[in-house]
Amino acid sequence: MRYRPLGSTGFSVSEIGFGCASWWGKRAFDEREAIRLVHAALEGGVTLFDTGAAYSEGNAEPRLGRALKGRATDGLVIATKAGTRHDGRRVVRDFDPAAIEASVERSLENLGLEALPLLQLHGPALEELTDAFLDRISGLKRRGLIRALGVNSFDPRVIAHAAGRAEIDVVMVDYNVLRPERAPLIAQAAGQGKGVLAGMALAMGHTGGQVLKLRAPRDVWYALRALKNHRADIAKGARFGFLSKISGMTGAQAALAYVLADPNVSSAVVGATRLAHLRDNLAASGMRLPSEAMARIARAQL
Repeated sequence: MRYRPLGSTGFSVSEIGFGCASWWGKRAFDEREAIRLVHAALEGGVTLFDTGAAYSEGNAEPRLGRALKGRATDGLVIATKAGTRHDGRRVVRDFDPAAIEASVERSLENLGLEALPLLQLHGPALEELTDAFLDRISGLKRRGLIRALGVNSFDPRVIAHAAGRAEIDVVMVDYNVLRPERAPLIAQAAGQGKGVLAGMALAMGHTGGQVLKLRAPRDVWYALRALKNHRADIAKGARFGFLSKISGMTGAQAALAYVLADPNVSSAVVGATRLAHLRDNLAASGMRLPSEAMARIARAQL
């Protein structure tokens, strides 16, 4: 595993981060298997674990805490999110500062930590990132409850604004072969000293139709979600089937190598519910795409 600086935070993170969300965090997914994956990620050199208070009906964050119990966490960047929560029926947005502070307290308890290495505001609207709001949330740093503050958004306007704010240390964007237009935004953020996390680094399996290959109930869940929310990406991803035919790497490794070819990306965050997939992802660290593959990707993106 190779490591990169997380902007100006002073943290160093693994090139591949482990996403603790979606099916991994659901109660339907065996907890022993989920914990086994976290331990395998640790053994593979992963130091960045990304989760959120609202993920997997609220079960992902405490599950990660249980997986890390008894493990040394000093060298880890455990990131969670606030601003959304699961009320038992649905995901609720709440960017009231008091709600953010209460969310941090719950996250600390769920994760078994005294301070959160990274707190990310989960999908804030541009108008919510006011001077008064950011000053109060930055108070969590002054109180020692968080070490770094980030913004996770797929809205380029929000990321551009966050990159210009001194209170923000990290941004997380949806960057993958289907989102090349994010590269200038990433460069802007990195140029202002922000750490950049690439979420959806595998394009949710849409490249080459991987998401529609059904082998188990978890695959059906991912496929139904994709068909409901990401039909355009499935169609666009069909252009990238050639990624699985590049010599010396799998399709997933090729997709991750594309993301990590951008030196401004601190870490590519991916989830996994199969040990073989996790190991495949981790092996992508340090891989480089041939120039002809990069050129073909660029043509497919037009």
